[in-house]
Amino acid sequence: MRKLFTYLFLLNYAFSFGQLEEGFVYVQDVIPDLEVELRYYTSNNFVGKPVNGYQSNKLILTYETANKLKLVHEALQEQNLCLKVYDGYRPQQAVNHFILWARDLNDTINKHIFYPNVEKKNLFKEQYIASRSGHSRGSTVDLTIIDGNTGKPLDMGSPYDFFGQESWVNYEKLTDKQKANRQLLQTVMLKHGFRNYSKEWWHFTLRGEPFPNTYFDFIIK
Repeated sequence: MRKLFTYLFLLNYAFSFGQLEEGFVYVQDVIPDLEVELRYYTSNNFVGKPVNGYQSNKLILTYETANKLKLVHEALQEQNLCLKVYDGYRPQQAVNHFILWARDLNDTINKHIFYPNVEKKNLFKEQYIASRSGHSRGSTVDLTIIDGNTGKPLDMGSPYDFFGQESWVNYEKLTDKQKANRQLLQTVMLKHGFRNYSKEWWHFTLRGEPFPNTYFDFIIK
């Protein structure tokens, strides 16, 4: 009876903490030295508070995506550079949180940081907010490159999650160094099987993603 109780307790613990959908992994189990800062787990984002569904700073991706990302990370380490990830799998409830936030036109706490030149009422029309996100399919990742010695992000010419043309991959009003940094990120990600999004220099999706039509909603914990 005691052994049965222990088994049931451990089984319940596994389902309550860290149990993932089949096909998903905690990425730091695959890339232990990966730098992760899930912005939606914090208040340092355009909403200005932690977002629904993010209960831990644990990066989750599909198995295939995590293993491709490992190849990118290793390639950069040869240049004394590393990856830093700001978002991966995103629960649908987080996307729903964005929708509700966007409809509250009086909530502009972080407008001066993330969308200074965009009216909040236009976020849907200009496609900064949508009802579905590729992140919820588990094979899309937002990231940058950091210096291997200092941990400081390379200058990409605009902050992560900045709403504006400054974040477009081919934005021209950048310094030569900023352009080179963006090109490095684009080149190494595309080489290892990711496709970019032209309006966000940080956004990449695995080609041939395993769940192209499924939007998941399990909590990050």
